[in-house]
Amino acid sequence: MTRVTIAKGDGIGPEIMDATIAILQAANAPIAFDEIKIGKQEYEAGFTSGIRPEAWDTIAKNKIFLKAPITTPSGGGYKSLNVTLRKTLGLYANVRPCNTFHPFVKTLHPDMDLVIIRENEEDLYAGIEHQQTPEVTQCLKLITRPGCEKIIRYAFEYARANKRKKVTCFTKDNIMKITDGLFHKIFKEIAPEYPDIESDQYIVDIGAARIADTPERFDVVVMPNLYGDIISDITGQISGSVGLAGSSNIGMNYAMFEAIHGSAPDIAGQNIANPSGLLQGAVLMLQHLGMGDVAEKVQNALLVTIEEGIHTADIYSESLSNKKVGTKEFGEAVIANLGKKPHHFPEAKLAGGKALVIPEPKRQPEMKRDLMGVDVFVYWPGKNPNEIGDKLRDLGTGDLQLDMITNRGVKVYPNGFDETFCTDHWRCRFKSHTPVTFDQIIALLQKCHDNGVDVIKTEHLYYFDNQPGFSMGQGQ
Repeated sequence: MTRVTIAKGDGIGPEIMDATIAILQAANAPIAFDEIKIGKQEYEAGFTSGIRPEAWDTIAKNKIFLKAPITTPSGGGYKSLNVTLRKTLGLYANVRPCNTFHPFVKTLHPDMDLVIIRENEEDLYAGIEHQQTPEVTQCLKLITRPGCEKIIRYAFEYARANKRKKVTCFTKDNIMKITDGLFHKIFKEIAPEYPDIESDQYIVDIGAARIADTPERFDVVVMPNLYGDIISDITGQISGSVGLAGSSNIGMNYAMFEAIHGSAPDIAGQNIANPSGLLQGAVLMLQHLGMGDVAEKVQNALLVTIEEGIHTADIYSESLSNKKVGTKEFGEAVIANLGKKPHHFPEAKLAGGKALVIPEPKRQPEMKRDLMGVDVFVYWPGKNPNEIGDKLRDLGTGDLQLDMITNRGVKVYPNGFDETFCTDHWRCRFKSHTPVTFDQIIALLQKCHDNGVDVIKTEHLYYFDNQPGFSMGQGQ
């Protein structure tokens, strides 16, 4: 008997979890459940992370977590528990299979069958934000080599284990050449290790457009965190309903399984929510635990139920459905179909699966690192770039001289355009042709302070193995 931690969450969470657990128990899954409380009620009880310390102990003991949706209160002071769980437990891979249930559920894409594999710990979801001036806020996008290696290798291993033929990479490295550029670079490094699997790459905007238009051209798609979050909801919706899709969150030591949708508090307690998304997450959990025979039984029962036209409100159609049922009744219908095989859909073949094991990324050799300058971010409410530029131009020391000033990333000094709108946040780049010392940076900042320059942030400019580790200004 395997012990699994469960949380019913809030909103529609308790209803769909009760239905899911009833199905698992009826299918004789060899699982025992330890329940914890998370989400809205815990936030309101004063736990700003949405979870009590003792609940972490239960998660740590069982290492497998089946979680219903939760609500993060709006406003400041509350961090997303979903993000906290993924990052704290090292759940680096978010896996979201998306296929259609055509012709029993309306969709424009009857041949859709793809898997979104989303990096789960990094990117803008690091949640590192600051208000730097009265007019400007920032959010730091963090992409690491180990993080890229783990998720990209997982995508290829997943494709191989599940007899998928192609892995596609989505990035925006035509704009974010360093961060997204690293993700794409590592994809190109790893892909040749899997000669049996085709690989290609798209810029995320056209990739998203093509997924929305012709999803059948894709198989396994791997991407950084934010894109994966957005696109997996798109694929869930165009497949017929976000309520049908589940996901797994996989780490080296822990795994969490859930529906891809939110807590939908507007329909909570009305017995109308579709439990299929969480049930699909539970099927992924059974596969992860090596209980493929039970996963197969549950999945086939779900397919039979959908074939029979027994549908919840979100997928009900007078022309396609036979009976509109509530959450509890849908679960009961799936239970009644345990042991049956679908007639239209291909029979689920899930027995024999096992959890993927991805080796820890190897540390790269140390790189030669040269400090070549500093970006000095300045708060200045003026509007004329030449005024601040002429003032800072005289503050350089030795080879460390003012190279340019940007505003919102666009070069405005020297030789900017009058038409460029400027806010109160200025990036002033001091750069040298030869390596500089930290003392020179300190001396420059002291001169800025002595001359009334309001420095709000600095960012060192490094060359790594003689290649710049920083982006140019737009228009440079």
